[in-house]
Amino acid sequence: MNVQQIDYILAVAELRHFGRAAEQCNITQSTISTMVARFEEELGLLLFDRKQKPVVLTKEGEEVIRQLYVVRKELENLNEQVRSLKGEGRSELKIGIIPTIGPYLLPLFLNSFVNNYPDIRFEVSEVTTEEIVSNILSRDLDIGIVSIPLRNPAISEYFLYDEPFLCFDQDIKKESSNYRVSELDYDRLWLLGEGHCMRTQVEKICAFQQSRPLSRNLNYKSATINTLIKFVKNSKGVTLLPFLATLDLTLEEKETLYNFEAPVPCRSVGVIVHRHFTKRGLLESLQQHILECVSPRLPIVQKAYFPIDPV
Repeated sequence: MNVQQIDYILAVAELRHFGRAAEQCNITQSTISTMVARFEEELGLLLFDRKQKPVVLTKEGEEVIRQLYVVRKELENLNEQVRSLKGEGRSELKIGIIPTIGPYLLPLFLNSFVNNYPDIRFEVSEVTTEEIVSNILSRDLDIGIVSIPLRNPAISEYFLYDEPFLCFDQDIKKESSNYRVSELDYDRLWLLGEGHCMRTQVEKICAFQQSRPLSRNLNYKSATINTLIKFVKNSKGVTLLPFLATLDLTLEEKETLYNFEAPVPCRSVGVIVHRHFTKRGLLESLQQHILECVSPRLPIVQKAYFPIDPV
């Protein structure tokens, strides 16, 4: 197996046509057919059912092609690493971050971090934890910033910080600034939509108490924390917010923001990478930069936390 064979095979898999794949690879159709057949002979497996038009993958071929995409990405990473060691070309770093962390963490560190690496092209996207894990495993993402632990054996996790949750209650104005989990009114509780790890975390926090069915006839599942805050305000509802998401609230909004009594619910935030990730220097620099920017802003809570797993 060589790199050219991989490119030829993936071209056929994507185009489902030997002739068009040959044109894309700037070779003859007989050449690409020979190269694919030679690879199939080496494996002792047929990757393509040539009797069907367009060409389709066999069951075994689907598995092999999936792995070949990973191999090709690894080869690209290796070539990039070699170019970096030789001082040639521009490097690239792709970062994924979940939407309940991104809008509040990124403005604190991202600009100053990327300015330290003018020769690296950064690509940052907000996606769900599930998408981040999937893209890291396929090597389409380099680094993820998520709630941990995930406990995936193919993923390496690095702890950054614990972030406490606060109670945002728009109906009750308490004299005390503290709030007990047992005081949560589930009839007024608003949550993010399915697929957000913070929704799961809040449900786990509330599971410590005897839950009651919602009495209201509207069950809106918000996609963002900012939208969630607006609905809670308009409906005199209640929700739980991660600490960094509360920093930009207005003074009026902060009047109905309460700390939880011990044990304080919190989430652990960390970076995740593929276990074979090679850009260790950048990873360590990113961790250090985030901690330097975030640590002064997080509260020092002497009371015990109870961490909430994201899944």
